[in-house]
Amino acid sequence: MNASIIDPLQGDFPEVIEEYLEHGCMKCIAFNRRGTLLAAGCNDGSCVIWDFETRGIAKVLRDDECSSPITSICWSKYGHRILVSAADKSLILWDVMSGKKITRIVLQQTPLQARLHPGSSTPSICLACPLSCAPIIVDLNTGNTTLLKVSVSETCNGPAAPSRNKSSDGITSYTPTAACFNKYGTLVYVGNSKGEILVIDYKNGEVRAIVPISGGSVVKNIVFSRNGQYLLTNSNDRILRIYENLLPLKDEVRAIDDLSEHLHDLNNIEKLKAVGSKCLILFREFQDSITKVHWKAPCFSGDGEWVVGGSASKGEHKIYIWDRAGHLVKILEGPKEALIDLAWHPVHPIVVSVSLNGLVYIWAKDYTENWSAFAPDFKELEENEEYVEREDEFDLIPETEKVKVPDVNEDEEVDIIAVEKDATFSDSDMSQEELCFLPATPTRDAPEQQEKGVETSSKLLDTNNTGSPLSEEAGPNGHITNHASSPLEDDAGRMKRKRKPSEKVLELQAEKVKKPSKSSKLAKPKSKSLVDQDNGNGFHGDGLYDE
Repeated sequence: MNASIIDPLQGDFPEVIEEYLEHGCMKCIAFNRRGTLLAAGCNDGSCVIWDFETRGIAKVLRDDECSSPITSICWSKYGHRILVSAADKSLILWDVMSGKKITRIVLQQTPLQARLHPGSSTPSICLACPLSCAPIIVDLNTGNTTLLKVSVSETCNGPAAPSRNKSSDGITSYTPTAACFNKYGTLVYVGNSKGEILVIDYKNGEVRAIVPISGGSVVKNIVFSRNGQYLLTNSNDRILRIYENLLPLKDEVRAIDDLSEHLHDLNNIEKLKAVGSKCLILFREFQDSITKVHWKAPCFSGDGEWVVGGSASKGEHKIYIWDRAGHLVKILEGPKEALIDLAWHPVHPIVVSVSLNGLVYIWAKDYTENWSAFAPDFKELEENEEYVEREDEFDLIPETEKVKVPDVNEDEEVDIIAVEKDATFSDSDMSQEELCFLPATPTRDAPEQQEKGVETSSKLLDTNNTGSPLSEEAGPNGHITNHASSPLEDDAGRMKRKRKPSEKVLELQAEKVKKPSKSSKLAKPKSKSLVDQDNGNGFHGDGLYDE
């Protein structure tokens, strides 16, 4: 391993299952931008939002018109909107805070994936990848759709028709195509069935560049890293590939225009491929060379330093983690349930996976607790290391401190008002209010429990009114004491339950009955009482009488 690479044993990646979430049968998941809320699409068409800090349900979104399984779920940039795609060919846009449906659009094909435009706080445009046609741009306000190109003809300058295959029954079917927005939503990157990445300006539908993938296999997934510098593809040849984005993040369209002007002497296909070579360059390839496993739901970590992919094999829940240099650092093995979706937390080293049974597993780092009372600058060593002390290390005033000049300007004013931007969210617009948490909504108790409580109290009242001899016991002074566990009324008229005496108390009472005091012998005749009836030993009180 290269010496410049961080030791994978000390990497900041998940290792064990911390806990799991359960609510119906969940199918797909997505974190909001800060990682404080986790949204999951369910098999019954509903969407549940979890507060990831407390691991409790914050809100459930449900539409009466949709009862089909959710196929994908996506947050808007600032967390105020959620877009879900369902198996009934519908797209539903939700307002998260109010829990109300904003719009519902029905497409001609079932959308396997839908993504909101990342450049707006209240996006009105989304990118949908249907099951059997080319990706489409959907206007959520009007419902208008625009079909994107998935290939370019080599014989003419115009675009070719989408790739299609004929099945055994003669019906023509389109190959599903993967697509995604870039970081700021200025371009759409499409992976087609020919093993190509097409860079498309979605506003005019023009193909601006083509990047061929080695092997020419069908592209199943395509996703950008959070910072927009790397592109990850998952192909049918069982290889994950990372491409480095060579274009500037905020002026990509202008940069492509400049590249095209310098290549005007080439024909259409050669020109597009030449521009593509200046847009993306292959950085790394990942594969399991032994098992040749297919990959599912690959993605980057929040900081882009790690790549994660789930095994698509049936009956196994395996998650592979690589560093960006291409080294496999960890294989997480979960329960014997197939994996269907994955998501890496935007900030923390946490991976969330969805099993075929609808459970969401939370994978976190296995931190070893160490409660030793070490000094703050103390460093534990795994093994002995040779240390050479400095010449003035044990001097009262080391020479290095004598000549040391402070770097801090003491006359400079310290700004305590300005807020420094977090590097993870450097592109945040501070004028936009971001939705990070949802208010907790109290829930009522189930009515069944209240009805059971009323029935129990009524049965106890009936038992108390029957006048059973077991409800009375003789006290130490011969008075009748009610020890039954029946409800009693206090001064305010409220029902209370009196505690039943323990066996020790009953034994003490029995001894006092056996040895009555002189005052009790001179007392008037008392009725015979049962003492140990509750103990089941058949022992009765003496019942003494004075003649």
